[in-house]
Amino acid sequence: MSDGFEAGRRMYRFAEKIFPYTRSITGEGVRQTLSDIEEYIASSGTKLKISDIPYGTLVFDWTVPKEWKIREAYIEDENGDQIIDMKESNLHVLGYSTPVDEWVDLDELKRHIYVEENQPDVIPYVTSYYKERFGFCMSKNKLDSLKDGRYHMYIDSELFDGVLNYAEAIIPGDSDEEIMFST
Repeated sequence: MSDGFEAGRRMYRFAEKIFPYTRSITGEGVRQTLSDIEEYIASSGTKLKISDIPYGTLVFDWTVPKEWKIREAYIEDENGDQIIDMKESNLHVLGYSTPVDEWVDLDELKRHIYVEENQPDVIPYVTSYYKERFGFCMSKNKLDSLKDGRYHMYIDSELFDGVLNYAEAIIPGDSDEEIMFST
């Protein structure tokens, strides 16, 4: 097997490991991801410097938002059947959703659902860092399949004064020029 092929397999296994983490711009999922990246690159001799910035800090033209912790999020129908569940895809919950535990009719449920109209089979990625609200994301086709009835909206989450973590690494090259990657 070629070195390139093995490197690709290793990277794919790493992506599979970190994919389930609930990551946003703050929170435990970010810290776990950075820790895993630090471990992943350690064998190359590259050092990862992990830092944090407290909630409320002004950074250039924006302010570090509160930290978000999410434990569970789903919608079920009146028969107890799961419509969506963040355990299946963490995209199913609006990033930074506040808690909710309510039974509502279909019209009210639709007020809290985000879809991608032009791509009816995809689950959109939607966040709300600075406006406290809750919501769910699903495919347009899934939303259109829902029947009139009652639905249980449940999100177990919290927002609190935490930190935003970030990491940086410097990899020396053969020239004095700098190249910056940001993600």
